[in-house]
Amino acid sequence: MASKTTLNAKNLETLGVERLAALLIDISTGSAANKRLLRIELAGMQSGEEVAREVTKRLTSIDRSKSKVGWRRVKALKNDLDTQRRVIAETIAGSNADEALEVMWRFMGVARSVFSRCADANGTIMAIFRLACADLSVIAEAAERNPRRLAERVFSALQDNEYGQYDTLIGALAPSLGVEGLDHLRFLFLEWSKLAESNLPGADRATAGLSDARASYEDILNLRKRDQTIRTALEQIANAQGDVDAFIALQDAQAKSEPAVAAQIARKLVDAGRPDEALDAINEANHTVGHPNTFEWEAAYTEVLEALGRKEEAQEFRWHSFERTLNADHLRAFLKRLPDFDDMEAEEKALAYGYQYPDVHRALAFLLSWPSLDHAAKLVISRATEFDGDRYEFLTSAAEALREKHPSASVIMLRALIDFVLDRARTARYKHAARHLAEAKRLGAEIGDWNFIDSHEDYVAKLRSSHQSKTKFWKNSIQEH
Repeated sequence: MASKTTLNAKNLETLGVERLAALLIDISTGSAANKRLLRIELAGMQSGEEVAREVTKRLTSIDRSKSKVGWRRVKALKNDLDTQRRVIAETIAGSNADEALEVMWRFMGVARSVFSRCADANGTIMAIFRLACADLSVIAEAAERNPRRLAERVFSALQDNEYGQYDTLIGALAPSLGVEGLDHLRFLFLEWSKLAESNLPGADRATAGLSDARASYEDILNLRKRDQTIRTALEQIANAQGDVDAFIALQDAQAKSEPAVAAQIARKLVDAGRPDEALDAINEANHTVGHPNTFEWEAAYTEVLEALGRKEEAQEFRWHSFERTLNADHLRAFLKRLPDFDDMEAEEKALAYGYQYPDVHRALAFLLSWPSLDHAAKLVISRATEFDGDRYEFLTSAAEALREKHPSASVIMLRALIDFVLDRARTARYKHAARHLAEAKRLGAEIGDWNFIDSHEDYVAKLRSSHQSKTKFWKNSIQEH
């Protein structure tokens, strides 16, 4: 039975309304976010319109703000934006879908202001706008249908897509746009593509005081941006309408020769039941230097072969692609199509092949990701001298993955990092190397068989013999121990 002091709704109810209200006032003091939440809840007691006004007021404040948002404040901004988004999608949409649709468009409109002053290297803020695009889809389905008007809003939004906040908009709203809306949207983009350069924004830059050279350069960039926006939108419309021929018509000869584009076209033709054309399309790819095979192309090629009934050929291609790249997805696709028990034998063969692969780093990455930690540890121990200690992130993650079940292999990874730092006198990494040495010492207590590597004491003695003069490292080492 839960304690009466456990924080749950039932226990808090015993405090009574007046006491809870007083506590909420205390908790919200000094917290703008909590105050906003309380105001929204109070507004919701009156009407959905009042909630919409509160949210719109907050969005206007965010939009007008000029202050820079550094990495320390990104989380607070993300939480603020997500709160507004959820209130629109859940509270307002629950009472008035049409009003929610308008407010969600207003939400999307603050993206320009937010991204112009926000450091979003990890995509934390963009993820909120991606969710908002998905919310738009749901709300639009519930709102009063006006496909042409919705198409015009989508068109206007994509003309102001500087930060990519609307990249998923057409796909999200395709169900609500329907045939009429998608056709109208296509018409709007085609008409925009016909505009003469002199009628485009920025054409009068020279008369505004900019030099002809600068005006010309900026206009060229604007034209390229416009053309890319139009092409991308038309591709997405074709995808939404399932019109493979329209998609293909948008690709010029150079685009069709790109392996990734050839793969896209081939897959669409396979889905349309046109495998012979798909084979022609996939074979248009240029595989010369600068146009390497991509996994997407290789996977699409096997799908085309399967569609043509050439299953054995597809399997051979998957296996050879795996042997060349050690791409685990090729191996999974290959094993999936084998009879029971044959797949187990083939998997062992693949793991043995990976163990002997010339590029030791790619081999280890494959064995860790499969995962086959036993094979990975065996690889590390037998090919210890081949690892590049400059590959910091990879070796540290490998050491972490092997730490619990294979401490000897984990220590080898850590020592590769330490040796590189000291041999190359990378003073900026001495602190990290000292930390790795301390971790290797802790792992040493878990190693029962030292036949494969030197004991920690012997390893440290060799380090001192070779790097006694690197006092900064040894000072850091003492601190870590």
